[in-house]
Amino acid sequence: MADKQTILASTRKGLFTISPGGSGWGKPQVAGFLGDRVVLTLVDERDGAWYAALDLGHFGAKLHRSDDRGKTWTEIAVPAYPEGATVKAGDGKSTRPAKLELMWSMAAGGPDQPGRLWMGTIPGGLFVSDDRGDSWSLVEALWNEPSRPDWFGGGYDAPGIHSIAVDPRDAARVIVAASCGGVWETADDGASWAVRCKGMSAAYMPPERRDDPTIQDAHQLVRCPAEPDVLWVQHHNGIYHSTDCGQSWRELKVEPSSFGFAVAVHPRDAGKAWFVPAIKDEKRIPVDGALCVTHTADGGETFTAQRKGLPQEGCYDLVYRHGLAIDRSGDGLAFGSTTGNLWATGDGGASWQRVSHTLPPIYAVTFA
Repeated sequence: MADKQTILASTRKGLFTISPGGSGWGKPQVAGFLGDRVVLTLVDERDGAWYAALDLGHFGAKLHRSDDRGKTWTEIAVPAYPEGATVKAGDGKSTRPAKLELMWSMAAGGPDQPGRLWMGTIPGGLFVSDDRGDSWSLVEALWNEPSRPDWFGGGYDAPGIHSIAVDPRDAARVIVAASCGGVWETADDGASWAVRCKGMSAAYMPPERRDDPTIQDAHQLVRCPAEPDVLWVQHHNGIYHSTDCGQSWRELKVEPSSFGFAVAVHPRDAGKAWFVPAIKDEKRIPVDGALCVTHTADGGETFTAQRKGLPQEGCYDLVYRHGLAIDRSGDGLAFGSTTGNLWATGDGGASWQRVSHTLPPIYAVTFA
């Protein structure tokens, strides 16, 4: 069993913390921004700082930092696109000026990079900060990549970078994933980039473009900290696994469904990964109204549907790409849904406990 860590739930109506209590969990507590849409939270394990990304609609995107575990917050800078930058939206819409729409992913740099943060955004920009988010710079090499104008939106009109994975062996090596723009790697701290999608296929494209690497819709990418060459991707068309740092990918077929958004990998055992399946495309609900987590313990050779403690009828919860998290022990996981349900496990998913059913819609979950 895991030593429980505090759960942070980023929701439609604020940021909430849920702390261990007795043999279970305490009640959700407001950690800030009550009533505001908190889309993502980062916990920087290097210095303990928390970062909360907000989408305030008419008032735009805002970013806040806390150095006291959410007791107080300081508003800091948000990424800004340079003058003249443009983005091409999907569905035949015309090119328009690039403007920050959503901060969709955050990651801390390496231990030898104090203050370094990465930020992925909609519309398709990657930004970097070396002062804990007080200022940001666009990573121009990726933005100016010749194929980047062909990226397009999946659920959003514009493309977005939603996954950032820093190599713990060498912080200059970073992998990012975009919807719909594929998987990209830099080995020189962002100065140059190479696409990493060999083996992926996009069934939503015409046959002649299905293997095009630059339009793959990787919903979420994670890297095993202890075995950084092992990557897992939940793709729009299935689950993919790489053991060579994205040089090649193997597609895995999983029951009851290979479709979903979220994926988590064990911090020390790269063969262990978890997914939350759903019916794809226009439905996006659990198969047969029965919620489960699919788990592999052998690198994708076999999968188990974990159902104990999860509703098995009349359930219509969807889990977004950042809605599933794993703690440092590898035994504790938590996931939150679009209907405000939050479940957790301390035994690797063998059994699940509903922590709350009264939260607002949950966009992201992490541990602190």
